[in-house]
Amino acid sequence: MFAVIINFVNDFLQGINELFPGRKSSWTAADMPDQSGRVVIVTGGNAGIGLETVKQLLLKNATVYMASRSRQRAEEAIVLLEKETGRRAIFLELDLASLASVKNAVDEFTSKEEHLNVLYNSGGVMATPINKLSADGFDLQFGTNTLGHFYLTQLLMPILLKTSAINPNDKPRDVSTDQLLDIARRTRRRKLSPLQLYAQSKTANIILSRELARRYGDKIIAISLHPGVLRTELISHICPMFHPTWMGALNQLYAGTSPEAMNLNGKYLIPWVRLGKLPATLEDPTVGEKLWGSLEELVKNVA
Repeated sequence: MFAVIINFVNDFLQGINELFPGRKSSWTAADMPDQSGRVVIVTGGNAGIGLETVKQLLLKNATVYMASRSRQRAEEAIVLLEKETGRRAIFLELDLASLASVKNAVDEFTSKEEHLNVLYNSGGVMATPINKLSADGFDLQFGTNTLGHFYLTQLLMPILLKTSAINPNDKPRDVSTDQLLDIARRTRRRKLSPLQLYAQSKTANIILSRELARRYGDKIIAISLHPGVLRTELISHICPMFHPTWMGALNQLYAGTSPEAMNLNGKYLIPWVRLGKLPATLEDPTVGEKLWGSLEELVKNVA
């Protein structure tokens, strides 16, 4: 019983530490090295921390593909960023809730580019109604946040490995923006709330990031991270302790561009640019292997 209490307290303190780090980051976007010649994909790049990530990468001269399901919203964001940075992102049509769309996006990207330095899996949906399903019939949050990103990464693996072979001293990176929440429950989907389903989808990505590092660690750097609790317009007056959107991009910019992050394969970052501690259940390689295998089965027959 005592051990259970200690574990609960440690998990609670870890959660508070992630949500309210209580200090400014010692690393900022200005510390990013020049990104000239580097090719990047940012999912969900037309809004939120994805948009801020695209902006900062453009300022450092990267070639950035803004992956979004809405051409109109993406083009509006691209025009805005061009005014702010003097550089233009490239629209990549991608609906993570449709495996066919994921495949089309990869086909389009690989027809234009010969290498890929960083894949930012930062897009997603949150707390959608329980009756909302993906185009392939899965829970919308699972289908978008987990399965869509898994399939995207799988299809991009050949170009990631090719990039690694070309420059083994600058391995390509897979950066997943997630939150550490409970995925242990086996309750049926209908018994879970939309937030619980969101929790499962995002925590699954942490497990998959570690499994990616285990399988391809000598060729690809895989890092998962918590972006921080961010202050949106809707809650800015309710909780001023939450952080502005630009701070939410710091961890993933660090993970994708910092030379020091080359040593963080399989690790989990918490705000701001600190190593987080994962529960033993998430570090168990059998959990990652089983989840990876299950998702491979779900996508193996996509036309």
